Amino acid sequence: MSFKSRRAQRLGGASLLLLGAAATPAFAQEPAQDKSSTEIPAVTVTAPSPIVRRAVVPSRNAGRGTRTARVRSREQTAEATPAAQAPAAPQQGVLPIVTNQFATVTVVPNEEIRREGGGQLGDLLFSKPGITGSSFAPGGSSRPIIRGLDVNRVGILENGTNAGGASDLGEDHFVPIDPLATNQVEVVRGPAALRYGSTSIGGVVSATNNRIPDALPSCAPSFQSYGLPTKAPLASAATSPCVTAETRTAFSSVDRGVESGVLLDTGGGNFAFHADAYGRTTSDYYIPSYPYLTDQSRPVNGRQPNSATRSDGASIGGSYFFQGGYIGASITQNDSLYHIPGIDGADHNTRIDAHQTKINVKGEYRPDAAAIDTIRFWAGATDYRHNEIGLADPADLNTDGIRQTFTNKEQEIRTEVQLMPFNARFAEVTTALGFQVGHQELSAPSPDNPGTLFNGLWDPNNSTRVAGYAFNEFKFTEATRAQIAGRIEHVELHGTTPDFPADYLPDGTPQTPIARNPSFTPKSGSIGLLQDLPGGMVGSITAQYVERAPKAAELFSRGGHDATATFDIGNPNLTIETAKSVELGVRRATGPFRFEATVYYMHFDNFIYRRLTGVMCDDDFASCGAPDGELNQAVYSQRNANFRGGEFQSQLDVGAFRGGIWGIENQFDFVRATFSDGTNVPRIPPMRVGGGVFWRDDNWLMRINLLHAFAQDNVAEIAETPTAGYNLLKAEVSYKTKLNPNPFGAREMLVGLLGNNLLNENIRNSVSYTKDEVLLPGIGVRAFANFKF
Repeated sequence: MSFKSRRAQRLGGASLLLLGAAATPAFAQEPAQDKSSTEIPAVTVTAPSPIVRRAVVPSRNAGRGTRTARVRSREQTAEATPAAQAPAAPQQGVLPIVTNQFATVTVVPNEEIRREGGGQLGDLLFSKPGITGSSFAPGGSSRPIIRGLDVNRVGILENGTNAGGASDLGEDHFVPIDPLATNQVEVVRGPAALRYGSTSIGGVVSATNNRIPDALPSCAPSFQSYGLPTKAPLASAATSPCVTAETRTAFSSVDRGVESGVLLDTGGGNFAFHADAYGRTTSDYYIPSYPYLTDQSRPVNGRQPNSATRSDGASIGGSYFFQGGYIGASITQNDSLYHIPGIDGADHNTRIDAHQTKINVKGEYRPDAAAIDTIRFWAGATDYRHNEIGLADPADLNTDGIRQTFTNKEQEIRTEVQLMPFNARFAEVTTALGFQVGHQELSAPSPDNPGTLFNGLWDPNNSTRVAGYAFNEFKFTEATRAQIAGRIEHVELHGTTPDFPADYLPDGTPQTPIARNPSFTPKSGSIGLLQDLPGGMVGSITAQYVERAPKAAELFSRGGHDATATFDIGNPNLTIETAKSVELGVRRATGPFRFEATVYYMHFDNFIYRRLTGVMCDDDFASCGAPDGELNQAVYSQRNANFRGGEFQSQLDVGAFRGGIWGIENQFDFVRATFSDGTNVPRIPPMRVGGGVFWRDDNWLMRINLLHAFAQDNVAEIAETPTAGYNLLKAEVSYKTKLNPNPFGAREMLVGLLGNNLLNENIRNSVSYTKDEVLLPGIGVRAFANFKF
């Protein structure tokens, strides 16, 4: 959906802004007649709501009453929506603020992804307000964490379907979405949980790319540049055979990393096709000092031991466009081989060899009907497998082999029907209805224990989810809108667990596995209000009630997990988790001062969490309590909990300088999470505050930014240590330009340098299980180049 921003005001002279302060009277100054301000293009997001708002014009079928024709609908043929007519991305360096949604939405546009880089979504989003990454294996496995919630409360999507993989089954598992092949990332809090399921209660991270094209590529701009005759409009030119290409390359000093990708799009007539391939490799990364807080005796050569990574992937897809819609499919292969840093990982040379094959299908149809606006559907099937490889005996290199295997076979279908708006007298009402079904089969065998009763982390288990949901938006006036949404789903799980935590009964008889077949019917609802405020601001308030069913890992785990060095114990008696939350926000996307501020409160009944007990184990239940055990016992438990926090970010265009705009920006976020008795929820991010200075024009972007994370002393009572604060200093310079086109050369270029952790600080991530043994990368420079052909 597209949100048009008004032309930014122009400033003359200087003005000052304290970090976090409100706009000053400087905004009333006479506008300057240069580039001290910039038109802010539209921010297009797809994940927050199934209701897509469009501009309307009178229908050709005017005799059919009040029915309207959607401006961007493909009512005639595919050429009505060439890629060249898609909304422009925000100008590089401009803070993208989304004001027309009933939730806080963080957008990372394509050019920012190219500048920032990162091998995992958690790395890319690490410094965004209210978001961080798990950083279990920096560059190899880092899952996004939103407001202190992770794993089973944060959904990760690619092009509208579940990303698959096993990142929600263990912090050491990679997210099979590489930013190198991603065009935009949206992080959505709030009511998005009702669209994607109760396992997205904390938020949704949605990555999009063009693997299933929803528009034809357009070479028409190149035709004009060559002076070729174009009797037809640009839209029609897109129907001619056309090929566009893009290359993405970067080098990083801190890990001697190299990454490269190529993307191809072609199409003509009613067909469009896409192909991409990428790869990256890194060595053990440099660190500022000795990484191990608990053991000072191990040799370290200035790098984080056992932190190298290698990944690659490829995809091919295509779409067929017809009157009123399209249908497309893609197949993607993701492969990753990465090492697990930390004392245990380095001793055993632990690494994960992961492979995923994923098939996606999606489509859209806008029928010529009075009641239905749009029908959309998504379908996906993933076949995922990874081996956790390492030494059984650190002293014997011949014992290297597979210690654990994870498999995930998952299928999902989601369909949505958006109805035409209708006048209910008190408001214009738009409704969208959705249906979702998913099935998952998991296994985690361990070759170390062949023939044993409980071999691996859990026996094969499966789950089925069926859900229906409805979103209703009420437009009372142009300035006042409301949303009411609800979801009901039914979840059935099938697995086995022992009767109690022991491998053998007291008389030596093996424990009998007991089949467990729990089922749950979570019900959720939300209500929200959007109100335009003076000064171009928009206010929002949203309240939610969300129920979440336990997942298989929380119910059925009962064994060692080699890569995380934990002995996980599930609880088959877990009940539904309930969250009640309220969020208030104020945002401004236009003018020289752009900002968003949000505060929230969440109360959980029966909050499910993974509790470290302080007990050490080896390979079976009977070993738990041994003082020399290698695995930390982790038990899935339930308690009531409260989360409260807030986020703020802003950007001020101060004035003109050397033909461009200079300004300042800042951010702040915090979350405080406690159980009902006042003790701390484990592994919560620290409070952070930051700010910086930027300069930009049509081609150049220069920025320097400092983010300070405070020490995290609010830790769990058992098996969690405090984390020191840090200062993360970053600087970047990039240059973007259109090139003189020729039949064989690039037409657009983006190049630049990014310096990270320029103070070479010791940075430990408080949410990581291995924070006392793993430092984040030290000082480094990333050089990148992006060419479009």
